[in-house]
Amino acid sequence: MQPVNIGIIGLGNVGSGALDILAGNAAAIEQKLGFPLKVVAICSRGVDGKTFPSAFDGVLRTADWREVVNHPSVQIVVELIGGTTTAREILEAAILQGKPVVTANKELMALSGADLWRKSEPRVHFAMEASVAGGIPIHAVLREGIAADRITTLYGILNGTCNYILTEIEEHGTSFDDVLLAAQQAGYAEADPSADVDGFDARSKLAILSTLAFGELVSPGDIFTEGIRRVTPVDFEYAHQLNHTIRLICAARRTPAGLILSVRPSLIPQSTILAGVRGAYNAVWVRGEFGADTFYYGRGAGPHPTGVAVVSDLMRVAREMRQASGDRVSPFAHAHLEDYVPVPVTVHESAYYLRFRVEDKPGIIAQLATALAAENISIDAVLQLPNANWRNLPFVITVEPATEAAVRAAIARMAQMNFLIEPPLAMPIEKAL
Repeated sequence: MQPVNIGIIGLGNVGSGALDILAGNAAAIEQKLGFPLKVVAICSRGVDGKTFPSAFDGVLRTADWREVVNHPSVQIVVELIGGTTTAREILEAAILQGKPVVTANKELMALSGADLWRKSEPRVHFAMEASVAGGIPIHAVLREGIAADRITTLYGILNGTCNYILTEIEEHGTSFDDVLLAAQQAGYAEADPSADVDGFDARSKLAILSTLAFGELVSPGDIFTEGIRRVTPVDFEYAHQLNHTIRLICAARRTPAGLILSVRPSLIPQSTILAGVRGAYNAVWVRGEFGADTFYYGRGAGPHPTGVAVVSDLMRVAREMRQASGDRVSPFAHAHLEDYVPVPVTVHESAYYLRFRVEDKPGIIAQLATALAAENISIDAVLQLPNANWRNLPFVITVEPATEAAVRAAIARMAQMNFLIEPPLAMPIEKAL
């Protein structure tokens, strides 16, 4: 049977991984599809200096993406360069020609994916499984696997770099800066790590998953975001005292007020399945009104796990092309997306962990308690591990459930207290997991 012809633009980690799979697993792919996938064009800025499996001898190799999109034999265009400018041009050019597109671009999909889908449907197949959580087929789960359920809550660990850093701090008591440097040297973190450690990468992924799960068009800018730079080994010591650990949690909750979204370091019980997600792994926990809890776990990045997602998308799109159906399943799981009306995280109510660093003096707890009481916040516990350095003494106050707004107001009251070495670190204590 005649092959479906592929053009791949971008040969970084994901592109190289996808090529490895297309070459090394070609027979199994053909057996599953009933026809082969054939790469006929490859684009990369440094294409002349790259080596390829012999399966790709004779294919067009170019540094100009337009040659791939415009190639008369290319039937599916795969965009794997990332970013939001040239990548968008590539997808728009392919859509204009009626060519199906596959992408792994989380940033572009979070910002403009729905707009690109509107431009493509109903003529053009559009697939983006690899844009979130690498080797976890979470798009397919939300789009098809549990499509009949009404999602009420979604929690995710969606950034492998952050999860690696946090579990290294937890296991070895190493500082954030030292672990980050080691992660950069090992290739887990970029030279500029801000997209990862400040939560922006996870924010884009949560925007995509929230749109799929809830049918509302979420923009990354609508999501409250905090990174992990302030988390220290002592925070894990105190978290363990509370039988909790700390993870960068991407949370989406359906509430009477609306959908509340956040990306932030949070305390989660050690007994929960999310607490066991360690290293560079990702996980997504979903609660539905009818189907209850489901959990999805796997590598969130890497050439081959993400490459599997890309090639699986290629297989699905190729099947749909061969079936010549006029109907297209929306990549966002809903035929029509509602506008999202942001609900501020300040209305969310939770127990909180407040970690202080102080120059020890009499009356500190009383002053902090007064600031909390002024906002109607009740203290749950005060924890202080042995520490001989009275000039930089860490201790923790946990509080009963209160709104984020009240906690922020209490912290603002504390800002004027002269014994604080740095502003308090506030993290929610998640109990709903």
